[in-house]
Amino acid sequence: MYEKIVKLCKEKGINIYNLESTLGYANGTIRKWKKNTPRVDKLKAVADFFGVTVDYLITDERHE
Repeated sequence: MYEKIVKLCKEKGINIYNLESTLGYANGTIRKWKKNTPRVDKLKAVADFFGVTVDYLITDERHE
């Protein structure tokens, strides 16, 4: 999941820090998702930001 978010950030020309700031998350919040499961509302906000589904972030499928 974290790797997909990094990829989406690169495609959009931003970094994880910018994404966290835009979404109002504390610095390091998304990086913690490498090892911890995020709350659904936070994951949904990331999916909405990139125009993808939560399923895309947590699986190999892309539903648009």
